[in-house]
Amino acid sequence: MRAQIKLEVEAIDALDEIEEVTKEETIVWIDSGVELCRLKKPDVPNKHLVSYFVLIDGDYILLVDHINAQLWLPTGGHVEPKEHPRLTAMREAMEELSIQGEFLQENPLSITSTVTVGKTAGHTDVSFWYVMKGKRNMKLTFDQSEFYCVKWFHKDDVPLNRTVPDLVRFLRKLYG
Repeated sequence: MRAQIKLEVEAIDALDEIEEVTKEETIVWIDSGVELCRLKKPDVPNKHLVSYFVLIDGDYILLVDHINAQLWLPTGGHVEPKEHPRLTAMREAMEELSIQGEFLQENPLSITSTVTVGKTAGHTDVSFWYVMKGKRNMKLTFDQSEFYCVKWFHKDDVPLNRTVPDLVRFLRKLYG
C-alpha cells in the first residue's frame, strides 16, 4: 500500500513551490517506513494521512461547518491502515453525506500538510484533496456528530476568514 500511496503523491501536478515542497517531504515521510495512518484518535501517530473529497457543481463547492476543527472544511476523513486514500474518500462520502461518490478525476488534485487547529489541535494531517461530482439539489444526510451543517458556496463566496489557508490555494488550482 505504501508504494500505491507514493504513486498518488507523485501523480499530483504541484501548483507552486509550497505544494512541490509538500510533495517532496511527503515522499520522504512515506519512504521513512513510519506509520502513515492514524491508529488512535485524535493524534497517534502525530502525523497521519487524510483524504478530503470536495464536491463540485460548476462554480459551487460544498463545505461543512466542522465541529472539532471549528472551521468550514471540505468533507473527508482519516485513511485507515491498508486502505488506499481514494477508497477513503469513497467511504467517507457514504459515511458523512450518505452519497455514492463519483470522482471528476481519479487522482487527487492537491496535497497539503497542515498542523490542525480547534478542539483536536496540534497534530499534522497530510491531506489528499480529491474532486467529486456534486449537485446543489442532491439530497445530503450529514453526520450531525461531526458537522453543524453543510452548505454550498459559490467559489467567490467561500468564508475564507473561517477556513484553512490551503482551501484558498485549492480553489486557485481548481478554478485557475
